[in-house]
Amino acid sequence: MQIQANKVVSLTYELRVDDENGEQTLVEKVERDHPLVFLYGAGSMLEEFERHLNGLKEGDAFDFSIDPEKGYGEFDEEAVVDLPKDIFKINGKVEDGMLEVGNVIPMTDQNGHRLQGRVVEVQDDLVTMDFNHPLAGMQMHFKGEITNVRSATLEEISHGHVHGEGGVHH
Repeated sequence: MQIQANKVVSLTYELRVDDENGEQTLVEKVERDHPLVFLYGAGSMLEEFERHLNGLKEGDAFDFSIDPEKGYGEFDEEAVVDLPKDIFKINGKVEDGMLEVGNVIPMTDQNGHRLQGRVVEVQDDLVTMDFNHPLAGMQMHFKGEITNVRSATLEEISHGHVHGEGGVHH
């Protein structure tokens, strides 16, 4: 069975990115005992990622790269902002360990959109947060294997995600 719209795809992969020296660094490894499982064509994966998998079938290997502009975009300097330290207070104080460099903190912008911000620097009154995707500006290299392809159930299609093992349980 080939990968196409409304198929549930299970796969393993290694994701590498180019570091500042042009060397590939391993970022993530998904193995056979806990594969990535997703509903192809439901919009949960990068469009370019899915494009490279289209038509593959169980047992097929893949090896492709995605440029930043087709991945998570270029790094945006304007997405790195200084925020008043006070906004991180809960009941008058900042929770111990919250504002440590590298921590990712869920936040909401002025329009109610949820964001993930990474703490870059903590000063007396300000916290520098980076709201870029962690892989923004990076060339991504995927190498892996398709471990299973099956037809999605009508319920999975209507919900837009996989149910059961490797998917959502509800």
